[in-house]
Amino acid sequence: MDEQHGEELTVALIAARADVPPSTIYRRWGSLQQLLEDVARERFLPDSIPTDTGSLRGDLEVWLEQLVDDISSGPGHALFRERINNVGLAQTAAGYVYQNLACFAARCARRDEPVPVPDRLMDLIFAPIVYRIFFTGQSITKDYQLELIGNGLNSPGVMLPFNSQPSIRDYVLYENDAQ
Repeated sequence: MDEQHGEELTVALIAARADVPPSTIYRRWGSLQQLLEDVARERFLPDSIPTDTGSLRGDLEVWLEQLVDDISSGPGHALFRERINNVGLAQTAAGYVYQNLACFAARCARRDEPVPVPDRLMDLIFAPIVYRIFFTGQSITKDYQLELIGNGLNSPGVMLPFNSQPSIRDYVLYENDAQ
């Protein structure tokens, strides 16, 4: 993906780069889709514990900037797109994000700060990023990231769980989860 610079990735290109016949790739994976899913499983690993800057706003700013960089272009973009195209992989990717947001909420509790609901942070900050990158093809500016964080943290509902919608926590998959 790095070497093709926007060209369509094909089994023939991968086979040529690996110096094997395309039949070797098809025998092992069956299709380009299955190969990319395996690569996504191996390469799109959950974040390490997000940076603790001492404040929720600071934590979100650092985390979101890294996340946007990871999924905006190159291999991270292609791997995330593969996750979107497969419900199980998408639920696992959402699990990574949800775990980070839950980590931030737990930090707030330890700091005696108001504790945001991770579901609200997902809807107010992360979901618009994914929508704009993957459904409209837009680039995400740092100013837009900061605006989303500001709007999310200033939302009167950010501390309130949903009454009419189940938590994302119950629908995501976590690595090594029995589901």
